Amino acid sequence: MSIIVSTEGRNTPVFLLHTPASSYIIYTENGYLCHGGWFDRTEFWSGHCVKRHTDMGFSPNPSEYGAERVFSLDTIMQEYSSAGRSDFRAPAFKAFFADGSHSADLLYNTYRIIPGKPPLKGLPSVYVENNDEADTLEIDLKDPLSGITVTLSYTVFSQRDVICRHTVISNPDSGSTLTLNHAMSACIDFPSASFSMLQLSGAHCRERVPFIRQLVPGVQEVSSRRGASSHQQHPFIALLEEGATETQGTVYGFSLVYSGNFLMQAETDQCFTTRILAGINPETFFWKLEPGALFTTPEVVMVRSRNGLGEMSRTYHDLYRSRMCRGQWRDKDRPIVINNWEATYFAFTGEKLCALAEKAADAGIELFVLDDGWFGERDDDFRSLGDWTVNTNKIPGGLAALANDIREKGLAFGLWVEPEMISEDSDLYRLHPDWCLRVPGRKPVTGRSQLVIDLSRTDVVDYLINTFTQIFKSAPITYVKWDFNRHLTDVASTALPADRQGEVFHRFVLGLYRLMDTLTTRFPNLLFESCSGGGGRYDPAILQYMPQTWTSDNTDALSRTWIQLATSIVYPASTMSCHVSAVPNHQTGRNAPLMLRFAVAAAGTFGYELDLTRLPQQELDNIKSLTQQYKQIRTLVRTGDLYRIKTPWHISGCADYAGGLFGTGDTASWLYVSKEADDALFTVIWLMPGANPSGCSYRLQGLDPNARYKIIPIWTGKDTLYTDTVAGGAELMHAGIHITYQPSYEQCFMLRLKKI
Repeated sequence: MSIIVSTEGRNTPVFLLHTPASSYIIYTENGYLCHGGWFDRTEFWSGHCVKRHTDMGFSPNPSEYGAERVFSLDTIMQEYSSAGRSDFRAPAFKAFFADGSHSADLLYNTYRIIPGKPPLKGLPSVYVENNDEADTLEIDLKDPLSGITVTLSYTVFSQRDVICRHTVISNPDSGSTLTLNHAMSACIDFPSASFSMLQLSGAHCRERVPFIRQLVPGVQEVSSRRGASSHQQHPFIALLEEGATETQGTVYGFSLVYSGNFLMQAETDQCFTTRILAGINPETFFWKLEPGALFTTPEVVMVRSRNGLGEMSRTYHDLYRSRMCRGQWRDKDRPIVINNWEATYFAFTGEKLCALAEKAADAGIELFVLDDGWFGERDDDFRSLGDWTVNTNKIPGGLAALANDIREKGLAFGLWVEPEMISEDSDLYRLHPDWCLRVPGRKPVTGRSQLVIDLSRTDVVDYLINTFTQIFKSAPITYVKWDFNRHLTDVASTALPADRQGEVFHRFVLGLYRLMDTLTTRFPNLLFESCSGGGGRYDPAILQYMPQTWTSDNTDALSRTWIQLATSIVYPASTMSCHVSAVPNHQTGRNAPLMLRFAVAAAGTFGYELDLTRLPQQELDNIKSLTQQYKQIRTLVRTGDLYRIKTPWHISGCADYAGGLFGTGDTASWLYVSKEADDALFTVIWLMPGANPSGCSYRLQGLDPNARYKIIPIWTGKDTLYTDTVAGGAELMHAGIHITYQPSYEQCFMLRLKKI
C-alpha cells in the first residue's frame, strides 16, 4: 500500500504517504490537519521530528478547540490553512460569507482511501491506466459554523516519487451562498527556510529562463494575471536544499496543471519555516458557490528528488510523457514537418506551397504544415480571424484539393488554426460583437490587432466545436497547430451577471478545456500541437490534449539551446517542437551553421521552418542527410532519459540571459540514454567558442558501468579521433570524454554510443 493509516500511540490517525523513496506525513492536533514532514522513506513516524510548540508573542491561540497558549495556527506546520483564525501567513482557503466575514476553521472530519486515481471533473490531470499504479487519500475538513467541507486529495504513486494534490470545496445544501477568493490546490509547510527557489521566467522569444535565489523572510512568488500560463512566468517552482545541484541533494518540485492565472508562492515566516502555496491566482478570482455546489481546483504534481534537479526532471518526464499526454500519438514517433511560415508568411499561392512540398518530399520530410493566411481575407494579421472559410484566391481548389496535391507528393498535410481569437475586421465580429471579451461602454484593447473570443460562454464554445469539426472533416488533415497569440484584457462577459464577473478568467479556461477535449476526442488520429507565440502556454494541462508544443517563436539555435534545456527542467523532449530555420535567423539575425541548427533541433520533436526552394543543391543534399540521421535517433530522443551534462546556468545564482550570449558558461551539453542503457546520444553546443581552447572533459551519466560502448560519430567535423573507437561505461561516467573545440565542428559535436 502507498498509504498507511496509523493510530499507534495516538488518539487520532497519522497518514503515511509512501512513494518508493520518500514518506509524506500528515497528522492532526487539536482538530487541525498538520504536516509532519516529507523526507526519505520511513515505515514508522513518532512525531519527534516536529518542531515543539512555544508561546510566541503576537501569535494567538484557538483555545475553543482545546488548544493551549503554546499552540497557534500562526506557528504550526499546516496542510491547508484558512484565513482569519490566528494564522497570519497567506491562506490556502478564504471565502466571503453571507454576513461579510471571511474567517473559517477547517477541522479534521474523516478520510477515505480509494484505489487508483479518480479524474478531475472538467480539468486535465495525471491519470493511471490501472488501479495498481496509485492510491488516493481523501481527507475531509469541515468548518463547524458554515458547514463548508474542504476535501484534500492526495494521489500517491507506487512506482514513482510523485504525489498529486487537488482540493474540492463543498457548500452544504443548507448553507448560504459564499464567494471563494483563495482556493489553493495545495499548501505545504516545511520546517526550514534553508532553501533556494528555482523559477522559470522570461518573455516572448526567451521563455523559461531559470532563476535561482535564496529564500529570505517574506513572500517570494511567481504568478500570472494574463489569462494564460504565459511566456513571462511559469506554473512551476522548485525548492533546493543547501548543497543541491544538478546531480546531488534534495529537491522538491511543484508543477501546476493549469493554463490560466496562477500563483506559485513561497513564504518564509518568523519561525524560519516555509509555506508553499500553489493554485489559481486569487487576485483575479472570485467564485460564487451556491448551496449544494462544488468547486474543484486544478492539480499540483509534487516531486521529491534525492539526487538533484536531474532526477526530479526525469521523474516529471516519465510521468508527463506517459500519464499526462494521451491518445494515439502519445507513444509514437512524431513525423518530421516542414512549416511554410518562415518560408512564405502570408504571401503564398497553391503553386508555391506545392513547390515547397516537392522539395520537402525529396529531403525525406514527412508532413507539410500550412500556417496562417489560408482563410477569409487573411493577407496580413489585421483581419479575418474568426472567418474560417478557405481563401480561394490563394488556394483555388480549397483545402481538400491542396491536401491531396501534397499527399500525392508523399507528405501528410497539417493545418494552422487560432480558434480563440477574433478580428474586429471580420464577418464573425460584425455578426456577434458580444462574443468577445469586453467591458460594456469601453472600446476593447487589441493585441496583434485581434480580440479574444469569450470561451466562458457555452454557446460560443459550441459554435467553435461545430466550426472546427467541419474544417477538420473537410480535408485529409493529420496534424493541427493550435495557436493563441495574445493574452486576455477587458475580461468581462456579456453572458454573466455583475456578481459573477470574477469567474470569467476561470470559466474561460474551463471553456478552453471543453473545446480541446471535444475536438481531440472527435479526431483521435489527429496530431495536435499547441502554440502561443511559441511557448506562451506551455503547461502540463495542455499536454493532456496536445502531446507537443511549439517551444518558442525564437528559432535561433543558440537561443534555443538555452530555452530547450531550461524547458527540460519539467518537460520531456517528446513535448518540445524544435525546427531548423532559415539564416540569418528571423528573430536574432544570427548566422548559425546548418549542423548547429540540426544538433539543437534534434533534441526534441524535429522539423524545418525555411524556404527549401531557395536553397542551393548542396544544402538540400545536407538537409536530406540530416533528416535521415534524425529518423535513426528520434525514438531514443522521444523515450530516453535526459541528462543535462553541462548547463549554461549556475545552480548557485540567477541566470544572466539578457546580456551577451546569455550564459554563464561557454558550452552546453546533454545526453539521451535508452531505458536499457544500450543506446545513447551525446551532444555538445559551443555557445561562445574561443581561439586556442584547452577543451573540457564531460562526465556522462546513466550508462551501464560494466558495459563497453562503440562510439559512432554523428558530427565531429573533420575530427577522426572518435571514429570506430570503444570506451567503457564506467570510464565515460567517472573519467569522462575529452573534447577540444575545432572550428570544423561548426559549434556542435554529436556522438552515438552503442553498447557492444
